[in-house]
Amino acid sequence: MRIATWNVNSIRTRFGRVVDWLVREDIDVLAMQEIKCRPDQFPLEAFEQAGYQVEIHGLNQWNGVAIASRHEMTDVARSFPGMPGFGKPIKGQEAVQGEGPNGLPLEARAIGVTVGDLRLWSLYVPNGRALDDPHLAYKLDWLTALRTSTEAWLDEDPDLPLALMGDWNIAPLEGDMGDPSFAVGRSTHVSPEERSMFASFEGLVEDVVRPIVPEGYTFWDYKAGRFPKDEGMRIDFIMGSRAFADAVTGASIEREERKGDSPSDHVPVVADIDPSLLGDTFEDEYDRPMVF
Repeated sequence: MRIATWNVNSIRTRFGRVVDWLVREDIDVLAMQEIKCRPDQFPLEAFEQAGYQVEIHGLNQWNGVAIASRHEMTDVARSFPGMPGFGKPIKGQEAVQGEGPNGLPLEARAIGVTVGDLRLWSLYVPNGRALDDPHLAYKLDWLTALRTSTEAWLDEDPDLPLALMGDWNIAPLEGDMGDPSFAVGRSTHVSPEERSMFASFEGLVEDVVRPIVPEGYTFWDYKAGRFPKDEGMRIDFIMGSRAFADAVTGASIEREERKGDSPSDHVPVVADIDPSLLGDTFEDEYDRPMVF
């Protein structure tokens, strides 16, 4: 079974590439970020023709997350407990967007589903923008709420195969930042506060890809020839609970997907896991051999 995450940077622009990759690489579940569209604008037909159902959370041309799966998805959630909002206070018809505990509009940054025994989240962590920007405080508050929720989920079920997948917008280790325009002390993504927040998830979830792929970036800016120079960042992760991590049999960072026509600035990150986590109800539909 193959599970992946990919910041697609506009699904309407790149749905052909995404669907082709899904089929070619035999992906079972894909968490997508920055779909940049409402559900009614999502190119659903292309996914359905390829054998995927999709759960979508998008509010406008910004942000947006979705999960495509070959298997049934249940228990869909479009926010997690305590998730803060950002922006101007909600008024009138804007209330349809919902508001966080801070009274500000919830953005389309999280969607969770259950597939078999798995609990999977597609997450687009706020960027932070700059060290003196209110968006950085929002980012840290958002991650604090996510950590609190993660702790509660695993307290309730310590054996839950849980994966938090997506664009975390943090390069947690020195070797994860190769873009010279980012530096500790003057940039987000590498600040001590952000790295400390990422590290605070330790003991709850772990990076299931790094033990298999210890080096490599997942994002290269379009500007300044960052990709040809390999001046990238490792900011996209599959963070799994112990039950999820124990089932991982392989992993990859799909660097080749940054090449070609109209690529996203991010590439897919993939984990191969024991298909038994799909649960007994999926035994008949999943009979491909495991990849070791």
